[in-house]
Amino acid sequence: MNSDRATVVEVQDLSYSYDAFEALHGVSFRIQQGEIVGLLGPNGAGKTTTIKLVAGILSSTRGCIQVAGFQLPRQHLEAKKVIGFVPESAGLYECLSGKEFLELSGRLQGVEEKALQTKIRVLLEIFELHNVRVARIAGYSKGMRQKILLSAALLHNPQVLLLDEPLSGLDVASSVLIKDLVAALAAQGKTILYSSHVLDVVEKVCNRALIVDRGNVIADAPLEELKSRTMESSLESVFRKLTHSEDTRPKIERVLEILPA
Repeated sequence: MNSDRATVVEVQDLSYSYDAFEALHGVSFRIQQGEIVGLLGPNGAGKTTTIKLVAGILSSTRGCIQVAGFQLPRQHLEAKKVIGFVPESAGLYECLSGKEFLELSGRLQGVEEKALQTKIRVLLEIFELHNVRVARIAGYSKGMRQKILLSAALLHNPQVLLLDEPLSGLDVASSVLIKDLVAALAAQGKTILYSSHVLDVVEKVCNRALIVDRGNVIADAPLEELKSRTMESSLESVFRKLTHSEDTRPKIERVLEILPA
């Protein structure tokens, strides 16, 4: 991390439990202005729980979270004004059109109406949704819904972007656009926490990796430092080593054995 840049997201000793199950155990990390940090981990490791806590959707069992100087959960309303959150899946108001949903989202964030309409028009054009802007979201594909969620997250020009599998359901061209947009937003000073299972995308997009496993942070460093430390050449190899991922070869061999039968 660059000590000259301001810390925008700070998480200290964060724990969270679902009833008797403790999903996070004393998680701590910082993200500085302009950083894109990849949040990685196996299924059930605690990635989505972490993002929801930082977004102010969940309240921690123990620990402290500050986003842009606002303390959660006490100042969650103030924090949400500077956060853009894209969940992995979300229940949208399916009776609304894409344009109506964006209007609702922008107005709830207090975006001035003239500026809001300009932003909506540009985002719908850029994401190739202009022709379906008045169609109900109920008829949208998964990729179209994801573009609406991304657009809604950008309307109020947030300082912090929390992205949970942001490329889910998107075609190749749209994925390239989003990756380039994320890099451009970071270059403008946005602070981005990017959770994904797609390791090659994280390797291309993120400055640093935060790896969680079974609710614990097991690595937090720039990508090149992680590769050097583990003597691996790719983020996927680093991830496999640090999380002790199962060797896939026996399972692959079993599949290949049954195919000719």
